[in-house]
Amino acid sequence: MSDWFLPPEERPWTAGNLVVPHVHGADYFARLLEVVEATQAGDRIFFTDWRGDADERLTDDGPTIGDLLSSALRRGVEVRALLWRSHPGSLNSEENNHLGAVINKAGGEALLDERVRRGGSHHQKLVVVRRRGMPQEDVAFVGGIDLCHGRRDDADHGGDPQAPPLDPRYGPTPPWHDAMAEIRGPAVAHVLDTFAERWDDTTPLDHRNPYRAVVHRLARMPRHPEPLPERWDPPPPVGEHHVQILRTYPAKRPAYPFAPEGERSVARAYSRAFSRARRLIYIEDQYFWSDVVADTLAEALRREPELQVIGVVPRYPEKDNRIGGPPMLYGQRAAWDLLRAAGGDRFALFDLENAEGEPVYVHAKVCVVDDSWMTIGSDNLNLRSWTHDSEVTCAVADPTGSLPRSLRTSLWAEHLGLRQDEPRMSDPGGAMALWAEREGAPGSRVRRHVPPTVSTVTRRWARPAYAALYDPDGRPRRLRGTTDF
Repeated sequence: MSDWFLPPEERPWTAGNLVVPHVHGADYFARLLEVVEATQAGDRIFFTDWRGDADERLTDDGPTIGDLLSSALRRGVEVRALLWRSHPGSLNSEENNHLGAVINKAGGEALLDERVRRGGSHHQKLVVVRRRGMPQEDVAFVGGIDLCHGRRDDADHGGDPQAPPLDPRYGPTPPWHDAMAEIRGPAVAHVLDTFAERWDDTTPLDHRNPYRAVVHRLARMPRHPEPLPERWDPPPPVGEHHVQILRTYPAKRPAYPFAPEGERSVARAYSRAFSRARRLIYIEDQYFWSDVVADTLAEALRREPELQVIGVVPRYPEKDNRIGGPPMLYGQRAAWDLLRAAGGDRFALFDLENAEGEPVYVHAKVCVVDDSWMTIGSDNLNLRSWTHDSEVTCAVADPTGSLPRSLRTSLWAEHLGLRQDEPRMSDPGGAMALWAEREGAPGSRVRRHVPPTVSTVTRRWARPAYAALYDPDGRPRRLRGTTDF
């Protein structure tokens, strides 16, 4: 491997993997259905999720998430799940409780996990399927797609019929853009490590809270989780991709036994990649917040006069009301101002719309640097994802460069309304000119995105709300106020 993409020391790379990006929830759900339905007695399924809806359908006429896992359990497949036990009465508490109860009732073991920093969440989305006696069939999925309502959209972006609550400007079935990475080969074992470390954490799940104890009983969750079975050897090599599994964990008390001061390998890997970028950084992100995080990109723009940075974000925040909207807009505008000052016209944000002109909610967390290094994960480009919540990301370096380039050009083909083999798509040096030319063109879905300026009066309360609630810093105290991770 080249020194260009050498890892942070504590998160090793593995060679011999095959990574397949699944862009759009419909594609990922169809593949997940195929993989899980192939499992047999003695096989194992492990997964974590920020939100899971037991009644979410994997295809139009296919099974629900709950039915799929219950059927696997009836075949003798072992199913273990770690679901974030959300804060009471908000977000996804009821949904995760229900999915956990379905799994536990069917004979699996689902834990409701709130071993997070105050105000934080378990945001990891991963699935590992291991086949007894057939390690060549082992597979892991890592990315941004939850097993829940709203995610089953496709390239036409008509939205998932089972719609989530979102800003009304996205319509009754919000168009949703997302991505997941399918991993085969030795790196599957590293994804499973992330699950096992959380499962084996001896910190009490209910923190002796009476309310949480009741919730756990209603979900049929055991008070003392069963130990994980003896680990099987890692799968054999199957491809040429180098894979690194990156994570975020906050510094908290009680500390994670596997990360006493937290873990910020996501942040360090991005910082390293940006510091080596020369021509093009392409990002798809749900938020694109944080001056601290944006500073890593600004340094790259100031250092490299030919570097271009293109970001794709949602047109509107998920909850653009009078309370929730201003802090999000403040954070994104601060990042935008910093990067425009550093790179001028070499930096731009865009948002997407479908053929009917409806805005597309961009939930994908994708990054491609110089067509040499790429990520698909659960982390957003903000301080919360880099320091505060639990995250997991798949970084890939392809010795041939073909996978990062293929992912980028396939995304651009969809967004810009061009053929993937269009010659200009392969030229990173002409990226900004191409996007500017295709903005508003026939067949194109991209529109220039300039975050609105928050008024001085609104900024007085939006700025502290943003820092405290929307984008908190989960680093150890000695690192806060710095740009170090």
